[in-house]
Amino acid sequence: MDEFIREVDEEYRRQRIAEIWKRYSALIVGLAFLVVAGVAGWRYWQHVEQQRAEAASVRYDAALRLARDGKSDEAEKALAGIAGESSGGYRVLARLRAAAEAGKGDAAAGAKAFDTIANDNAVEAPLRDLARLRAAMLRLEGSEAQTATADLERLASPTGNWRHTAREMLGLAALKRGDSDGASRWFDQIAGDRETPQGLRSRLQIYTALAAGGAVQTTQ
Repeated sequence: MDEFIREVDEEYRRQRIAEIWKRYSALIVGLAFLVVAGVAGWRYWQHVEQQRAEAASVRYDAALRLARDGKSDEAEKALAGIAGESSGGYRVLARLRAAAEAGKGDAAAGAKAFDTIANDNAVEAPLRDLARLRAAMLRLEGSEAQTATADLERLASPTGNWRHTAREMLGLAALKRGDSDGASRWFDQIAGDRETPQGLRSRLQIYTALAAGGAVQTTQ
């Protein structure tokens, strides 16, 4: 009796499966096709993006060689082409480098180029802050020094991604103005930050000596 019931149950299941397949076979095949097509499309998109990234990398390296060779105009044009035609990281890198090249010949133009990046919400926040930092550094020596100082002070906050460089620039700017106390305050923040890079800590000895008006000692 148990064997008979098992055979009837299996036969019923086969019939149900046959009925489901007959009724929904087209839908099942269609769904399977969509899954396969989706995976294939994703793989193709990854392949295309990898090719684009590799091409952008080659073009970016070529632009940097032009900049190193002193061909600033050609380098700017090449970087502008990458920024306009590429996507992702190389697009932002090209824009940052183009702004830096522009700043070599015209600090105001370079600062404006960095401002454009800093105000672009499509760019990741740390890179936008980097653009703000570079713009402020270009303005420190000009008529917009007060604005640059305010921007650097915001970037020098305890949680700022670029606080170490911002504090260094603020301290040096204060030294240049003859404000030893102001310089010392920024240098103290550098010294008290456990995440200060070692290279900056090495320079800090010279900075603090300058702020104190004492003799500058260098270490071997």
